[in-house]
Amino acid sequence: MQQTLKLSIAVLSLIIAGSVQAQAPTSKQAVLEHYTNIAYAVFNDSRTQAEGLKNTIISLLDTPTENTLSKARDAWKIARIPYQQSEVFRFSHVVVDDMEAQINAWPLDEGLIDYVSDDYEGELGNYGADANIIANPALDFGGTIIETQNITPEILADLNELGGSEANVATGYHAIEFLLWGQDLNGTGTGAGERPATDYALGEQCTHGNCERRRNYLLAATNLLIQNLATLETEWAPEQTGNYRERFLASDEQAALTKVLFSMGSLALGELAGERMKVALEANSTEDEHDCFSDNTHYSHYYNALGIANIYSGHFQGTNGDWLRGPSLESLIKDINPTLAKSLTNAFERTQAQLQVMVHRADASGPFASQTTMKFDQMIAEGNSEGAQIIGDVIESLVAETQLIEAMAKALDINRLTPDQVRQH
Repeated sequence: MQQTLKLSIAVLSLIIAGSVQAQAPTSKQAVLEHYTNIAYAVFNDSRTQAEGLKNTIISLLDTPTENTLSKARDAWKIARIPYQQSEVFRFSHVVVDDMEAQINAWPLDEGLIDYVSDDYEGELGNYGADANIIANPALDFGGTIIETQNITPEILADLNELGGSEANVATGYHAIEFLLWGQDLNGTGTGAGERPATDYALGEQCTHGNCERRRNYLLAATNLLIQNLATLETEWAPEQTGNYRERFLASDEQAALTKVLFSMGSLALGELAGERMKVALEANSTEDEHDCFSDNTHYSHYYNALGIANIYSGHFQGTNGDWLRGPSLESLIKDINPTLAKSLTNAFERTQAQLQVMVHRADASGPFASQTTMKFDQMIAEGNSEGAQIIGDVIESLVAETQLIEAMAKALDINRLTPDQVRQH
């Protein structure tokens, strides 16, 4: 890996600090350049934390105990923190969105990967729903034999979305999540997945069979995740020639800003408020919960929204505590319309405050410290008025936030935020 890919957030901060002093008032180009620095920092952090996850997985495989399994689960949750903040780059940058299926696809038919409960039902019409890659060194898929004797990152990448079904998720964070937790069989009740550490033991200690192949799968999926994140890190790296960052910064300024704002609004409204919250709430469906095996969904939502706020404020804090700050949309809008800038700042703060309520309620912390936990899958249960109110408040905040993002676009002379304007390499 080239030296430029090893720039820390602290070093980037110094670089940007110098450019901020040299440019006042804020220019659109300065904002766009800092935007690419945030993208690089967040994918750099995501890759770094995925490597940390791999280290804990190796420890689990070396010594399969409940303690090493718990540490691997904790590392998975930490690895999610920067990645969830990266999803704000997804919706108008094809280079990012094209890798989504390999990195963060959900929901998944877990029967594709490993053993499931007797009453398990996959997606209707999905022939891969009970393929069980781990148990079968060869898959008969509609008369076509697929060899899976050697479970490698390349094999898993090929098996992802097998048969064209988006439910056949063989790779990424959620495949790893399932392998670490197993199915959550509690429905809308208390509790997450309870896979035993002995699922990774060898010899007579092995539970549920095929432990060697399960070990190979977990490690291969983690290696593939690291590879994919490293690819995105390289695409946004500074001082690289021919990568996406270079092309983005060389593009038309207004077109680039359109991509930035379209992706912010798309994540806030269509994806987070819609697909990840409203759909699950209205259907009372744990299958539509984002981090459904680990019950980590409240944090997933929190950091998704924080990623949007990061782009507005020009701030990003890495998991090591370092801050990256620079020319922002906030300062750009302040120069044009201070009243709108204040409304935007308040809207982002309100969204995070509402999501903090969700986090506190899920963890029984803060004002809910004296109560029992209520995870997202419990909040969406039919008849849970308290949970529905918490989720509804977040959705309402995200809707208001999106409306102000649209107002920001108009203030920047962007009259239409539509997919056909942004879906270009």
